[in-house]
Amino acid sequence: MSTPAFGLSKTSFGREAALREFAGDVRNGLAKPQKELHSKYLYDELGSSLFEAITHLPEYGLTRADERLLRTHAAEITGMLPSSVAVIELGSGTGRKTRHILEAIRDAELRYFPIDVSVDALARCQRDLADVAEVHPLEQSYLDGMANAAAWRRPGESLLVLFLGSTIGNFERPCAVEFLRDLRRALRPGDFLLLGADLVKDRDAMLVAYDDPTGVTAAFNLNLLGRVNRELSANFDLRAFAHEARWNEHERRIEMHLRSRVRQNVLVAAADLRLEFLPGETIWTESSHKFHLAELAAMAEQCGFDVEGQWMDPEWPFAESLWTVH
Repeated sequence: MSTPAFGLSKTSFGREAALREFAGDVRNGLAKPQKELHSKYLYDELGSSLFEAITHLPEYGLTRADERLLRTHAAEITGMLPSSVAVIELGSGTGRKTRHILEAIRDAELRYFPIDVSVDALARCQRDLADVAEVHPLEQSYLDGMANAAAWRRPGESLLVLFLGSTIGNFERPCAVEFLRDLRRALRPGDFLLLGADLVKDRDAMLVAYDDPTGVTAAFNLNLLGRVNRELSANFDLRAFAHEARWNEHERRIEMHLRSRVRQNVLVAAADLRLEFLPGETIWTESSHKFHLAELAAMAEQCGFDVEGQWMDPEWPFAESLWTVH
């Protein structure tokens, strides 16, 4: 494969800008009546490693269901694509599951654009998938990376956008629709989106998937405070917070919170922020919305897509939906 067109290194200016953005988001989120931190900040180097461990937990069936569907139906999915296609993946991580799709396309000149905020995951993705595609990693946000990758479209080439692992569930439902509409505007008729979505299932099975007995998910969640300490000179005492997973029936979502065990004060120096926490007060760190199949079809129509195909895992209720731009 030829040398990738995009590098992974960040300039000093880029790092400083990212830290300023992080500090601003922390300041704004923790100033709200329901304190919150954006879930994208869960994924620093340690957080990404912890999430990789979560995907191997017996209680967390989502990732295995996602991969089973891709492995089992890759030929069927790619058989619906045109002959000339480039693959763009939003939130690629290491790209392990994506290999099934890339191998099934069987194009010696296939180009793959993984988009992620983790430089370490992208480096591994580039290394591990170089034998099946020309890999162009993009350390950017979803829509910025999408615009960058789409600008490299060749004449007559269609795009297949992968949004796997039910990452769409991390958006509030109105924001998910807005995001998919933004994504649609970056595409052309004849382009495709393969969307993974976790489905509503037994409440206890969903809760234990986000609060495993070995404590890996708790460590993943608490590491967010550790990251604020490391990067923004804060003094969170991680032992003074407890991981908590909640099922919100009305919104059909799992919520991850960090609950203060005691009354305490915290300084986030780089964000110029002093905070008081009362016992039981929480920081909301992530939402994982669950879907019904009919809801996914309605979202496709609402956002300018047609449903070409849909596959559901028999072991863990999870769906892959192939949408095309109309």
